[in-house]
Amino acid sequence: MADGRAADALGRGVSACFPALRPESHVSHRLHDEGRMWPLSNCYVDLWIEIGAALGGEPEAILGFAIEQDFEGDQFTFSKPTGDDLQRLLGVQLYELAVYDDIERHVALQVERGRLCLVEVDSYFLPDTRGLTYRCTHGKTTVAFNRLNPASRTAEYFHNGGYYRLEGEDYAGLMAGYAHGATPFLPYAEFVRFASRPRLGDEARDEAAAILGRRLRLAPEGNPVARFADALPAAAEVVAERGQDFFHLYAFNTLRQLGANFELFGDHLDWLGLPGDAADDARQIARTAKAAQFQLARACAKRRFDPLAGAVAPAVDAYARMRERLAGVAKVL
Repeated sequence: MADGRAADALGRGVSACFPALRPESHVSHRLHDEGRMWPLSNCYVDLWIEIGAALGGEPEAILGFAIEQDFEGDQFTFSKPTGDDLQRLLGVQLYELAVYDDIERHVALQVERGRLCLVEVDSYFLPDTRGLTYRCTHGKTTVAFNRLNPASRTAEYFHNGGYYRLEGEDYAGLMAGYAHGATPFLPYAEFVRFASRPRLGDEARDEAAAILGRRLRLAPEGNPVARFADALPAAAEVVAERGQDFFHLYAFNTLRQLGANFELFGDHLDWLGLPGDAADDARQIARTAKAAQFQLARACAKRRFDPLAGAVAPAVDAYARMRERLAGVAKVL
């Protein structure tokens, strides 16, 4: 039965989870505004900001996860909302999709069933990454397929801060890379069931505040930004030796993850109506990370690494203040 439905879906244009969406008219959520310090965070968080907005929800509600970010020794935590948070706040249920056949068949069938599909793909074939990885380098990223038409080799998908179209050779290349038997490592994929409506207004704030209370109690001990500052000068020496491509990888997984994470956390605190000073501290972390990224580039070019620990000092202090201000909040949430 399932094979028949999959074959049927491959033979015609399938429906969409959000039928009204079109790439040419899509407007990104304000959290992806180009005027922000960090318009993008990581592919998974950015997806859920746009999906949450498409659902009619409030994406600011899901950002409490940011307080749990830690420095893991070689990177900052790749922070993202949990399935439980998404269900409680956006009304969605998230499940792993077992990939045992061509990914095209799986996605076609699930979209036909009204389920959004999140799939790890090769950014080499994504036209929205033009000027970065498109047709230049291979890289792993996650997209959410909203519309798929195997007959015409077209698809529409959420990625980063937008909504885009995939067609022709790009569609064929992306799907061929994950055809059954073409690679021993099939992509990680999930599908989304839309179980209920997103929480809105005071109901959303009450639920998000309860989630934040639990996450504050699970936040890292000590100051992860201080640990990063201590490690940065030595790490920068290695980055300088490995060249420009490695610099971008290191900066993405450290300073960008730190800065984008806490800019979003500042938005979360503002949306909850919690102490404004804590939100300001979060944004100070984001600003410092942005400036430190440029300082890291200069240090690598000049081979002068000692000043780098001081470059992160304002973020170290801001993190300490933020946690102190939020300590009392945790007791009442």
